[in-house]
Amino acid sequence: MTIGVKKVSLQRSMRDQIFLPAILEGLLTSARHFFKNTMTKGMGDVDTIRYGEPDVDPKTYYPARYRGVHRLMHREDGSVRCVACMCCSTVCPAKCIHIVAEDRRDDAEKAPASFVIDELKCVVCGLCVEACPCDAIRMDSAQHMTPTEERAEAVLGKIELMSRGSRSVAVQGGHGADYRATEPAADPRFPTAR
Repeated sequence: MTIGVKKVSLQRSMRDQIFLPAILEGLLTSARHFFKNTMTKGMGDVDTIRYGEPDVDPKTYYPARYRGVHRLMHREDGSVRCVACMCCSTVCPAKCIHIVAEDRRDDAEKAPASFVIDELKCVVCGLCVEACPCDAIRMDSAQHMTPTEERAEAVLGKIELMSRGSRSVAVQGGHGADYRATEPAADPRFPTAR
């Protein structure tokens, strides 16, 4: 069996070689979408949250799975649930979680001597919450990270993270209501949900 080579010639017209018609066509498409979505009363077909308009307040509704600022959960005795297993800092793609472990006084398990999250580096992926085996870290605070003037204000330590947290009532195995049955059918921030 012989393998042959097939020569293919690329035939370009003068219109294709100039590229100017293609550039103008792209600009025309962009301009058409821009004017369609900004000049029509209902914002065209763009789903967006209209901040600043008096009749729309998007901050009144947060979906149940909204990822807000991190918080550390407590045990019954008020200590942090974290056992310094390093799962959250290992899985974090932004490497924004830093933990220093220490031995607890009761010899049961480890605890974090230092637990620091840099919210400016965080990409809000939620992998730290999924990786945590003991329900120690959550992102269900329904709070945006507040704007900061100094970088140090966005670096949250263990004390501040615990002040946002509460006693964990997690159940092993995740028993509870199906979130799809309890969620509203449409997000109320958008007038027409698809």
